[in-house]
Amino acid sequence: MRTAYSVETVRTAERELMARLPEGALMQRAAAGLAAACADLLAGVYGSRVVLLVGSGDNGGDALYAGARLARRGAGVTAVLLAPERAHAPGLAALRRAGGRAVGTAGAEELIGRADLVVDGIVGIGGKGGLRPDAALLAAAAERSRAAVVAVDLPSGVDADTGEVRGAALRADLTVTFGTHKPGLLIDPAREYAGSVRLVDIGLELPAGPELEALQHADVARLLPVPAAQSDKYRRGVVGIAAGSVRYPGAAVLAVAGALRGGAGAVRYVGPAGEAVLARFPETLVSDRGPHKAGRVQAWVVGPGAGDDAGTVAEVLEADVPVLIDADGLRLADARAVRGRTAPTLMTPHAGEAAALLGVERGAVEGARLGAVRELAGRYGATVLLKGSTTLVAGPGGGTVRVNPTGTPWLATAGSGDVLSGLAGSLLAAGLSAVDAGSAAAYLHGLAGRFASNGAPVGAHDVADAIPQAWRNVTGWSD
Repeated sequence: MRTAYSVETVRTAERELMARLPEGALMQRAAAGLAAACADLLAGVYGSRVVLLVGSGDNGGDALYAGARLARRGAGVTAVLLAPERAHAPGLAALRRAGGRAVGTAGAEELIGRADLVVDGIVGIGGKGGLRPDAALLAAAAERSRAAVVAVDLPSGVDADTGEVRGAALRADLTVTFGTHKPGLLIDPAREYAGSVRLVDIGLELPAGPELEALQHADVARLLPVPAAQSDKYRRGVVGIAAGSVRYPGAAVLAVAGALRGGAGAVRYVGPAGEAVLARFPETLVSDRGPHKAGRVQAWVVGPGAGDDAGTVAEVLEADVPVLIDADGLRLADARAVRGRTAPTLMTPHAGEAAALLGVERGAVEGARLGAVRELAGRYGATVLLKGSTTLVAGPGGGTVRVNPTGTPWLATAGSGDVLSGLAGSLLAAGLSAVDAGSAAAYLHGLAGRFASNGAPVGAHDVADAIPQAWRNVTGWSD
């Protein structure tokens, strides 16, 4: 599992560690890791041209010390000082002793244009807002150049704690981060600026309870239900799907497709698309008598393609089992009914639906995804899975938020969310908590999208068909 901690937590851990180490030792650890990563990017260090973009403070110091290491290996290293009077003095002295040089910003764009490698040490993890105009010009020059761009700890101009980008920012090919990931490295839009991320262990001792955690294969494998010898279809859990309409029968079919592959023993379908569902999945238990009379279930999924059927949504919300609300269900659900539920609730909006629920513009959600998912979870007293380029899962009680790393842009296709809803609902019925069901479903769904697309356009039914492959990949199952 990858974890990410807030700037405040990182700063506290750094201070505690520095108190036990000789002066400057922690920065030297970071610089050594940074220099090694830079060397790996270069075809050869000797004779390469390296430009350091150096701001004030320790972030610039890391870049200067790393530059000194590269200079001692024969690189031609030039530090562009954005604030010469506030540059890290020991780091600057080390660079000069190693044969590097320092210049001001005049002519820096030409230097960047000839560089093989540019190191972004402009702003550290404490930076807020976009880059100042002089720094923004250098960031733009680095982006235009042929050079590989390496960010020190975090791309300059992005918010370390939230992943927000409020102005000009530098786009890196590689970010070398120290001690732990920062939330902004895992959440869009900032994640898109980070490129690949390399974590350098500098010995920080971090507390329990990170800001973010990203599950990996082993974590998901431990969550997925496995039938025992005495299992039958009812012991494995039954998920109810209340979805679809005369206008949107496909949503019901796709939600059922996801549910059938999600680990529950049986799927009950309620709604007007029964014929379409049975034509595709004859194993489905279909009822036309409404959720209350459909038979016993361990979880419900309501809303995909439901149109204006507010009555069915309200009826499902009265059930004393976990409920997943998606799509039209999010629009039709009474907020007081959601908050008043005693059984777990999982809401799965995309950015547009989340914006409508919060009463803000879509861009406000897309630009501040972490804040939006936390606010929604708190406002509705529910677990919220915010779909998008980085899917986030937040519980109603605050605390650690999960971020999903497996998605692909090819999943932005009609019906993909219906498959995810069915899959997550099935995991709820199998006994997973709302946070675990949402997290594991998002992980499998993203992986299935990758397998199904393989770099080409993909339909939602292809994603559903690839879920078993994703499941086997996660669990390591083979013949």
